[in-house]
Amino acid sequence: MSMLSSLHLTAVLISLILTLPGSVAAAPEGPHLGKSITAGDLDGLDINVFPDGRGLPDGNGNSETGARLFENLCAACHGAHGTGGSASELVGTSPLNGPHPDQSVGNYWPYATTLFDFIRRSMPLNAPRSLSADQVYALTAYILEINGLIAKGAVLDKKALPAIQMPNRDGFTRLWPENR
Repeated sequence: MSMLSSLHLTAVLISLILTLPGSVAAAPEGPHLGKSITAGDLDGLDINVFPDGRGLPDGNGNSETGARLFENLCAACHGAHGTGGSASELVGTSPLNGPHPDQSVGNYWPYATTLFDFIRRSMPLNAPRSLSADQVYALTAYILEINGLIAKGAVLDKKALPAIQMPNRDGFTRLWPENR
C-alpha cells in the first residue's frame, strides 16, 4: 500500500469514527467550572461611557486637583505635564497629517468622554479601576487643560464633559454614519 493510500484510509477511518451517532456524549451536567453569573455580578462591570455622555457617573473634579493627582499617579509614566515619560505622550501639537504626528489627547482623541472612560477603566497601570469618579473627573480636567482645551481650574461633571468639542471630533470616518 502506498503512503498516499495509507493517509487517505486513515483520514476516512477518523471521519467515520467522529461521525458515528452517539459515540461521544457530553456530560449532561456540564464541566463544573466557575459559578453562574447574576445580573448583580454584571453591575460592577458595566462602566461604559459613550461619546454623548451616557454612562458617566455622578461626581465632579477640577483641573487643580487633577494636577496634584497627575503628579502622584501619572507623571512617573507620562512625564511631567504629560510629555517625556516612557508611556504615551498626552500632550502634543504636531499636525496629524505631518511626517511625525502626535496621537495625543489634544489633537487625536475625538471625544473628551473617551478620555474619562479610558482613565476610569485602565489607569493607573498598576491599579486599574481604583480611582473614584471625582478623581477621574479631576484627571480628565487636568489633561484637557494642559492640552489647551479647557480653562485652568475648570470643573467637569457628567453635564460639562460631553459638551467639550475636541479638535479632532470629525477626523474619523464613521462606519455607520446614520447612527450619529
